[in-house]
Amino acid sequence: MKTRKRDTRWLVGVAMFVALQLTLQLTGIGLIPLPLINATTLHIPVIVGAVLLGPLAGAVLGGTFGLCSMWTATINPTPLSFAFSPVLAAEAGGAAGAVKAVWIALGCRILIGVVSGWLWTALKRLKISDYAALPVVGVAGALTNTGLVMGSIFFLLRPEFAEAKNVGMEMVLGLVMTVVATSGVAEAIAAAVLATAACKALLHVPALKPHVQAG
Repeated sequence: MKTRKRDTRWLVGVAMFVALQLTLQLTGIGLIPLPLINATTLHIPVIVGAVLLGPLAGAVLGGTFGLCSMWTATINPTPLSFAFSPVLAAEAGGAAGAVKAVWIALGCRILIGVVSGWLWTALKRLKISDYAALPVVGVAGALTNTGLVMGSIFFLLRPEFAEAKNVGMEMVLGLVMTVVATSGVAEAIAAAVLATAACKALLHVPALKPHVQAG
């Protein structure tokens, strides 16, 4: 009975974070268009959910982030949307292109939650204080997103990226690093601050404490 109650609380918690992500998506502040790539706030609920509810919840929330990314890239395309939309990628590069887009949009985002959840568990087992552990988890989760997405674009879609930006192949690394150094760093700082604030408040919610203790 206790396990069933905890499972119900877990499902309700995941549903609440999914609802928050969908709200961010529908209001347009989940994915914010920038010259090179969309900045995001959708990684914040993924990180917070992974801390409070565990790596599996983080993976579910990361998957939701990925699906939102696919949807935005498909219905509101930009020159780089092929990297996030299997539909557009399939039109340009066939099945192989679609698989690459699924990995970048979905696989990389699922790993945000997995990395954040397991890192939080590891840091707590090492008896690291919340105020030290939470910013580390926030930064790690955000950099997992930026690093995996931009790294995958560089290694899997370098020619397509160069063509979309109308630059030579030798310029791609510089553009990728520009994204990491600008929006990537900004997202990491935001994640460190917001995830710490949200988690410190929510860790005191009795309904969530069983998940935290269970890791």
